[in-house]
Amino acid sequence: MPALMIQGAGSNVGKSLLVAGLCRAARRRGLSVAPFKPQNMSNNAAVTGDGGEIGRAQALQALACGLEPHTDMNPVLLKPESDTGAQVVVQGKVLTTTRARDYARLKPQLLGRVLESFHRLQAAHDLVIVEGAGSPAEVNLRSGDIANMGFACAAGVPVVLAGDIDRGGVIAQMVGTQAVLDPSDNAQIAGFVINKFRGDVSLFEDGYALIAQRTGWPGFGVLPFFADANRLPAEDALDLPRRSRGEGFRVACLALSRIANFDDLDPLAQEPGVDLTLVAPGEPIPGDADLVILPGSKSTRGDLAFLRAQGWDVDLAAHVRRGGHVLGICGGYQMLGHAIRDPDGLEGAAGDTPGLGLLDVETEMRADKRLTRVTAVHAATGVPMQGYEIHIGRTDGPARARPFAHVDGQPEGAVSPDGRIMGSYLHGLFADDAFRAAFLRGLGVEAGPVRYGAVVEQTLDALADHMETHLDVAGLLALAR
Repeated sequence: MPALMIQGAGSNVGKSLLVAGLCRAARRRGLSVAPFKPQNMSNNAAVTGDGGEIGRAQALQALACGLEPHTDMNPVLLKPESDTGAQVVVQGKVLTTTRARDYARLKPQLLGRVLESFHRLQAAHDLVIVEGAGSPAEVNLRSGDIANMGFACAAGVPVVLAGDIDRGGVIAQMVGTQAVLDPSDNAQIAGFVINKFRGDVSLFEDGYALIAQRTGWPGFGVLPFFADANRLPAEDALDLPRRSRGEGFRVACLALSRIANFDDLDPLAQEPGVDLTLVAPGEPIPGDADLVILPGSKSTRGDLAFLRAQGWDVDLAAHVRRGGHVLGICGGYQMLGHAIRDPDGLEGAAGDTPGLGLLDVETEMRADKRLTRVTAVHAATGVPMQGYEIHIGRTDGPARARPFAHVDGQPEGAVSPDGRIMGSYLHGLFADDAFRAAFLRGLGVEAGPVRYGAVVEQTLDALADHMETHLDVAGLLALAR
């Protein structure tokens, strides 16, 4: 079955959105289309219906296709745990934890699993739209590559190269990429697009023509910056809001060094009565914050040390003394307890790390990873809600007698006696409109008329419309073979 791959002339050129928009455009043409990313690196994962995990961007792309997320859509997921090491998830399940240099030796062994997943999607759909990772211009990584040209050549998939004009130097990005690629890799490139243009597109006509002339590649258009991209779930923490609007109920989320599954924040960011800001390293927690969120983390013990290095433990203590609320989600929940015990050294050296002591619980890290979608009931309001769990570690203690929620009749999470400190393993709750409204109402905030799922669907349609207007979408889809 036909397939087409979008690769980038650099990182963060907008490949994920381009694939999502093409997926929605193809679906509206009546095609059965599926997304695919051979290798992703992200700590923002989605739990799939088949009990695994994939990158959040592929879950959004699946939504654009009208499909349930499946582990075949992202067969290799790297989840960084340190600057030099990552957990390797293959077809939804943890394979190993490895250092970057060792992963280079592991990659060739994974190509078979990648192609296996790709061919299953091909067999089930009319079209597969593939997203590359980083850039094929990183030719030092070409040996054993499974993310860009290594995959494209092995699978025989044509490539469209995307450049980001917003960061400048796009002509050099495109021409330079062709210059460093081997002839066999260049032969896979069937065209190019320019993304994130701001201003008068006619001013770039000469530059666009120059790229086509120097490379010999056909161009498929210049895409203006899509302003509503912030209404879609972010995969990269750099895309989260970092500055306050200065009005409304103030929610401050700590930008941990290994922040994970921060899509919890996206629905809150769209609430008109909520002022959400990400507290960057080195910045204090705002003294007028009403709610502080400790988000998920891929390395709870490491991020707890990082939190203390920023002085946020002191700020949190002051916030609590002032009567503020705190919500810890997953790794953030673990940090709120008295201790995190890691007898097997799953997050580094074996040992115990003192917690923040804001909830009367303790956590023990265990090798078995919990990956599941859940239906829960919020204990404080009785409102049913949908979410998911994705974590290692089990948390227990006296505070569990005051649960945050109930799952299958069993207590989940913990709440302090005064109700101001809350912890839960449940991600994705704020995407549930009824729960989000009830939770905010409990904090004295009336939720707006936001229907988060509908907003995401409408934005995907708007993205496809935007691409149909400015790109030769029919021409791009016709490249697929």
